[in-house]
Amino acid sequence: MTITTRICYTIIVQMNKQAQYKTDLCLGGDVMRGRGHHAGRAARKRRQKRESAVQSVSMCHQLPYVRLMKFLHQRGFTSTPLQPALFADTGRGLQALRGIKPGQLVLSLPESCLLTTSTVLHSYLGQYIKSWKPRLSPLVALCVFLVCERHLGEASDWFPYIDVLPAAYTCPAYFADDVVAALPSGARRRALEQREAVREIHSSHRDFFRSLQPILSRPADEVLTYEALRWAWCSVNTRSVFMSHPSNHSLCGQDVYALAPFLDLLNHRPDVQVEASFNDVTRCYEIRSVCGTPRYRQAFINYGSHDSQRLMLEYGFVAPCNPNSVVYVEADLLCDVLRGDGGLDQKIKFLKENNFLHNLTVSSDGPSWRLMTALRLLSLPQTLYNLWKAVLLGQVLCEEREAWSVRTARTLCQRLLQESRAALDKISGLLGRSDQRVREQLHVVESLRQEERCILGSCLEALEGPPGQSGELLSCQPDVDEAR
Repeated sequence: MTITTRICYTIIVQMNKQAQYKTDLCLGGDVMRGRGHHAGRAARKRRQKRESAVQSVSMCHQLPYVRLMKFLHQRGFTSTPLQPALFADTGRGLQALRGIKPGQLVLSLPESCLLTTSTVLHSYLGQYIKSWKPRLSPLVALCVFLVCERHLGEASDWFPYIDVLPAAYTCPAYFADDVVAALPSGARRRALEQREAVREIHSSHRDFFRSLQPILSRPADEVLTYEALRWAWCSVNTRSVFMSHPSNHSLCGQDVYALAPFLDLLNHRPDVQVEASFNDVTRCYEIRSVCGTPRYRQAFINYGSHDSQRLMLEYGFVAPCNPNSVVYVEADLLCDVLRGDGGLDQKIKFLKENNFLHNLTVSSDGPSWRLMTALRLLSLPQTLYNLWKAVLLGQVLCEEREAWSVRTARTLCQRLLQESRAALDKISGLLGRSDQRVREQLHVVESLRQEERCILGSCLEALEGPPGQSGELLSCQPDVDEAR
């Protein structure tokens, strides 16, 4: 967090405290004057209006954003009802200067303002990329361009945009080892894969990086470092919008990236609906509100129906009150809980062959259908192999096997809850002895683990009731030799 950001946050906190103090005085005065229910409701509305106005600090007069808006206006961007602001809960975002009605066009960014592979290929990098074999991917081309433009500093045409990009990210590619270790097992594996993927991109393109020496003022190995490429990769991965481009013989692979200055300041909220796409008629990337935004409130966009693990892995944050949030049950945990079953290997193999070992989850409402289906199959003895396929097709078992499946689901939740609590204890200890950079990463993982703890607690409550049954039960005999 920069010094300016910390000062802005201090201002927000102080303003909120003052507003709350004044609110308390107003409410106390109304009660003392005996105005009753209607006065309380009016005071509440006044308080909400005041709070909505003071929970943000405009950034539109700060030099970086003045330069950004000038840069965009020179490229054809016109006025918008949004302004950059710092919010107490989400940090940097866009604030509505006036009420935005449902269906209203919120933002229209001309194609000339978008940073795409076309931008890169028409730049000084174009001749190097077009002549290089093997061909680069669109992602690598964009990353290299960002690094080179950042290297140019204020001499870069895109400096006003580069200057407002985050200096670092809270994506797993940036995570310290202790932070990665605090993740749930599945997320930890994917985080390590992400980190390794970025390292592989850097190591496999070193020869191309060195070919750019004629346009660099310092040795290529000092400019196109792993850290610089990681920053660029996260910038593209977290901030680009989907925009399909025609295939280009100079690049290999699907080209769907577009960096959208100003537009990428919009934060995600899972309950917000917008229409976002590139308009082939106006040649602008457009955002249209579905539900509208009140005046002075933060305008949001929806990145998609992602659970919190996906948001953390791809974008580096966890959204509060996410209706899509789940906790994943990994195959390793299933095998550990059921390791006494002599036929477990064959059952796991059967589940894997039928694509039933991934996306096993629990939510606040209880275990998912996929998880319960997998557990029903795992509850069967090998002597009832003929019923395995019927179970995967959705058939519910006899009452005893169904009860076993519910008990096992409860055991899985208890194990996951223990792991979550242990991880939160570990994070608490790390927070006290880590620097600011690592603390920011830890707070993201802490939010994920806290959400996980709440989901598992609610799921365990849901599992306390009698197991639900639907349709005709399959008749099956319990396996007396099965270890439980």
